[in-house]
Amino acid sequence: MALSKTDNVVLQAVDVSKAFGGIKALDNISLEICAGKVNAIVGENGAGKSTLMKILSGVYPEYEGRIVLDGREVTFANPAEAQDSGIAIIHQELNLIPHLSVAENVFLGREFVGRTGLIDYKAMHDETTRILKTLELDIDPRIAVSGLRVGRQQVVEIAHALSLDARIVIMDEPTSAISDHEIEILFGIIRSLTAQGVAVVYITHKLDELFQIADTVTVLRDGKLVGSSPIGEVTHDGIVRMMVGRDTKDFFVKADVATPDVVFAVSKMRLADPDRKGQYAVDHVSLEVKAGEVLGLFGLMGAGRTELLETIFGLHPDRSSGDIFLNGCQTEIKSPSDAINRGIGFVTEDRKTEGLVLGMSVAASISLASLEQTERFGFLSTRLENGRARDYVKRLSIKTPSVRQIVENLSGGNQQKVVIAKWLATDPRVLLLDEPTRGIDINAKNEIYKLISELARAGLAIVMVSSELPEIMAIADRIIVMSEGRQTAEFESSQATEELIMKAAIPRGLAV
Repeated sequence: MALSKTDNVVLQAVDVSKAFGGIKALDNISLEICAGKVNAIVGENGAGKSTLMKILSGVYPEYEGRIVLDGREVTFANPAEAQDSGIAIIHQELNLIPHLSVAENVFLGREFVGRTGLIDYKAMHDETTRILKTLELDIDPRIAVSGLRVGRQQVVEIAHALSLDARIVIMDEPTSAISDHEIEILFGIIRSLTAQGVAVVYITHKLDELFQIADTVTVLRDGKLVGSSPIGEVTHDGIVRMMVGRDTKDFFVKADVATPDVVFAVSKMRLADPDRKGQYAVDHVSLEVKAGEVLGLFGLMGAGRTELLETIFGLHPDRSSGDIFLNGCQTEIKSPSDAINRGIGFVTEDRKTEGLVLGMSVAASISLASLEQTERFGFLSTRLENGRARDYVKRLSIKTPSVRQIVENLSGGNQQKVVIAKWLATDPRVLLLDEPTRGIDINAKNEIYKLISELARAGLAIVMVSSELPEIMAIADRIIVMSEGRQTAEFESSQATEELIMKAAIPRGLAV
């Protein structure tokens, strides 16, 4: 269906909505992307930015609404069809194949074939060299991508997009893992692309970048469009207010049951970044948690929150430094086994790949981190395993027809309760929660909130990461804000506002 073509608008989303398992990720979004411009899109974690981009680039073929390209409605069944129409996306997590060469990555799936039917590597290398020169990158197209720094890998991704003759290039957090010098090179590339008439869609949390590179800025919040403006008509603080303004009345509020007793403390924790020499994913972070207290950790993508919890739990002993204290005594944690033995549990962000073995039963899943408690004479006791599982099913109100039910068959909220039960079975003194309500519905969220409050009332020290500002403000007694690996602010819950927290979370590398 042909639609009227607006001047300079090359791509449109018209009334686009998308839901996952009943949870609406996008709600009636309309957006215009202009050729020869940097079209910036910002919003908190979970605002819907990446979901919208995946629809525009064919990753998600099913949605409500319309996509309009050059004035004509289009549908993409997959990313290849979007690429054929000139739309390329560079994901935050680079999609390169490390052991293949630069040229093989640039032309992956579209290799040059000679008359003999064999791959014409010389032609591929020559064309890759030509594209890389336009991007001011002088490297051998024959070397493996694994030998390049992250910033250069980012440029290889851009070269791949250019090799498609892309007219629209979507960049999802392109500066999250590169140096300041590499950022300047990237900005130069973006300016060159827009000068050639390419439309660049630029997703970022770094608001200082917007005022250097963007022509327009669009703000999303909770899956809805808040507004779009030329960059000259907005301010840093104005964007922050647009990002965070929402009602928090529907969130559960935790009771204050914290005691004066500090159970757990971390001093000057550091974690070297494996991809950026001399840089740190966690940089001199210190914190303490009292019995019955929920300490909230808030930050945007790349802030280092998950990396901090992983470091505490002993997952990166060769790259980390800092001191850990339990009940005032310094302790050394060099592995997850050390952490568990010292009374620390860790509910990871991705329950399906890191927290559960989906083919296991509820009972087996709950016992997984504390098998010694269900053993008799070196053998697993099904009777003990089932008995312990029934206790936790009752205590946590896990909805399952049986403790022998396969955990994959449970709802997301009940799967999350099984993960929490697994760690409670280890009898922890400290519980680390990384996004404990991600991907579950509002009723399940409220059940998790009540469970966290009950655990705090029982005296556990809890550290909770959340990307949802209303959630962290409702659940946490204190909030530590992180940005680019560093601790940037700390608030008592009574002093915290969404705007104060977001200001501390947004990287402010340059004055604006």
